[in-house]
Amino acid sequence: QVQLVESGGGLMQAGGSLRLSCAASGRTFSNYAMGWFRQAPGKEREFVATINRSGFNTVYADSVKGRFTISRDNAKNTVYLQMNSLKPEDTAVYYCAAGMLATMIPETYSSWGQGTQVTVSS
Repeated sequence: QVQLVESGGGLMQAGGSLRLSCAASGRTFSNYAMGWFRQAPGKEREFVATINRSGFNTVYADSVKGRFTISRDNAKNTVYLQMNSLKPEDTAVYYCAAGMLATMIPETYSSWGQGTQVTVSS
């Protein structure tokens, strides 16, 4: 399995921007589709965005479409989540995940990071 470490979370005012990074190690990064998920207190983990192995195909949750951008740099073994126009409802722990397919289903991902907290104040 691939090991994943997220970074870049923090406290931001509504309307601001943050960029999350997820560094991978242990396996060939370009062999994996990557996804971002989030979990708010008292809620189930939800899909945010996914990107295929080459980086040419992406899918977003409706709640973040037009505001968030997922990208990857296979040379740096890193996937990113650029978050713009942040809203208080974006507050959650954000997780990156690696799997064979770029899906919206958490169970299809085999490796997960430890998560990074994003808090958006109103």
